Amino acid sequence: MNMTFRWYGRDNDTVSLEQIKQIPNVKGIVWALHKKQVGEVWTKDEIRGEVDYIQSYGFHADVVESVNIHESIKIGNQERDYFIENYKQTIRNLSEFNVKVICYNFMPVFDWIRTDLFHPLPDGSTALFYEKAKLDSLGPNELIETFASASSKMTLAGWEPEKLAATQELFEAYKEIDEEKLWDNLRYFLSEILPVCEECDIKMAIHPDDPPWSLFGLPRIMTGEESLKKLLSISNSRANGITFCTGSLGSNLKNDMVVLANKYAKFCPFSHLRNVKIFDNGDFIETSHLTADGSVDLAGVVKELAEQDYDGYVRPDHGRHIWGEDCRPGYGLYDRALGIMYLTGLWDAYMKIRKENV
Repeated sequence: MNMTFRWYGRDNDTVSLEQIKQIPNVKGIVWALHKKQVGEVWTKDEIRGEVDYIQSYGFHADVVESVNIHESIKIGNQERDYFIENYKQTIRNLSEFNVKVICYNFMPVFDWIRTDLFHPLPDGSTALFYEKAKLDSLGPNELIETFASASSKMTLAGWEPEKLAATQELFEAYKEIDEEKLWDNLRYFLSEILPVCEECDIKMAIHPDDPPWSLFGLPRIMTGEESLKKLLSISNSRANGITFCTGSLGSNLKNDMVVLANKYAKFCPFSHLRNVKIFDNGDFIETSHLTADGSVDLAGVVKELAEQDYDGYVRPDHGRHIWGEDCRPGYGLYDRALGIMYLTGLWDAYMKIRKENV
């Protein structure tokens, strides 16, 4: 298990690499060029500047999250080939700096969605919260206002200003796109880029939809086991992989994350490990990583990964906002550091048991 920590950059994060360096067992930084417009080529000079800085603190920069997919590719319009060629060049450029995994998603218009970014928990902390009834009554524009306000200080991944500004146009463009058409466009994209990934020794790791169901009439296709099977059936290329996210898939109780870890960990070069508590009315809130605090059997997931001697990259995912920390929603220092120590403790214990039983 190769423990990593997601970081948004020198000018776009409240957390510093000096601080991350003090968390035991963190080997790498999950990074991106967050201020690049979606669809632009990442230049070698830009990549070098970020990678050199990360490596100067003794971290590797093997994982990028994310090289976002331009909406033209998801819609499949006449501009998609131009943006796919840009994507290929970015892959080639990243490979020169030893990047091994690119996390990406194929969610139309919106990335991850919550209705409250700082919802209070009983212990006095706050966390990302999804209120089903509220979302059902909201229009897209009202949701955009929430995220636009939160991203006024720092960019929120998946909620970039240029995307928020063009949302109405995007909804019009997606009127003719159903789930099967979106799958077709994903197949086309992968057929174009996977050969380049193989040449460059880079694995693509698709992130599940968050949450894993349709919203505002937009199709979502990475939602559960059938989706994972379908994704892998597109190509048996070693570069065609999955980001195993226990919080995204786990927000639907139909997805047993231990079972899915057993079946699909070998296809997942990257894993996001976090917990969510799901309520009977369909609401869910993000909790500490502690298994008992949520609805995901995170201890069972780590046990399964240990039994498979999982050697992929792992990071703690969204954390609570604790001890008065002023930070990007879900991405503070303190609770993610606690999450790393919990995950590492589970891993160490299960690996010790495994070795003793050999």
